[in-house]
Amino acid sequence: MNIRVVVLGGGTWGTTVASLAARNAATVLWARRDEVADEVTTRHTNAQYLPGATLTENLRATSSLQEAVEPADVVVMAVPSHAFRQTLEAAALYVRPWVPVVNLAKGLEQDSCLRMTQIVNEVLPGHPAGVLTGPNLAAEIVTGHAAASVVAMTEPHIAEVLQRVFASDVFRVYTSTDVVGCEIAGATKNVIAMASGIADGLGTGDNTRAAVITRGLAELTRFGLALGGRPETFAGLAGAGDLIATCISPGSRNRLFGEHLGQGRTLAEARAGIRLTVEGPRSAGAIMQLAATLGVDLPICAEMDAVVNHGRSAHEAYRGLLRRSTNPALQAR
Repeated sequence: MNIRVVVLGGGTWGTTVASLAARNAATVLWARRDEVADEVTTRHTNAQYLPGATLTENLRATSSLQEAVEPADVVVMAVPSHAFRQTLEAAALYVRPWVPVVNLAKGLEQDSCLRMTQIVNEVLPGHPAGVLTGPNLAAEIVTGHAAASVVAMTEPHIAEVLQRVFASDVFRVYTSTDVVGCEIAGATKNVIAMASGIADGLGTGDNTRAAVITRGLAELTRFGLALGGRPETFAGLAGAGDLIATCISPGSRNRLFGEHLGQGRTLAEARAGIRLTVEGPRSAGAIMQLAATLGVDLPICAEMDAVVNHGRSAHEAYRGLLRRSTNPALQAR
């Protein structure tokens, strides 16, 4: 394809998406550290984030933001939610007019409670903004296992072009115009996954996990619909699919974070045990703030917010969920 793609962020998922895009279009990965950029370009690896994986050979990387962004026809934001605004503001100096911006982060901005595409609209008004999301565990995808994702843009013709940028024989990409639903699903499922992990850490069984996932999907759907998302989004890859993968995978950071808490570790110990960005704890407070303004009941998210922001123990949160009323308004359906 005669399209130039830049992916900003040399972490696990950013490197994986850059490697996928490089199969179809000229792609540059921007990494903060010179040594990471050099490794990606010369060795076709990123050992720190994707040990043992070989990247697409024609993928180039640089630590120069200007060099990466100026030629780009598509900007892919692969930095965590807490670094999103700052990175985009720095990149905005070099982004050409009307270039689409695709978000990969599954979180909300803590202070403003904004979705990442809303930040794009503030920093780069007039630029099409969308999201690539789904049940996408990077370590599986980069090694060639089959997976599927959704690229959501309000402009269908742009989504169709981006679909061809990211898709491969084993990475199927669907299109959507429900940007709100896709982003809310991605942020909320990380909080639900912490609850699934806490249950694992406490030694509960598959029945408990199934209950957390099912009730979590009901919460995610209620919340997303209240914000303007569409029902089919939450029943699809961006909703149920991503939620299931994140709640059951041993490689899920948010589930593992919750598992550490369930085993009795402190918040600091749980974070240290993972060493990579975990979006769920950062999003929990913002989600509950939005839910309060909308009058939406999110019992699982409320308990997780209490754990990461208000000092409640994982055991107390679990017992709190068991004490919840089972009247019809709160049943998972």
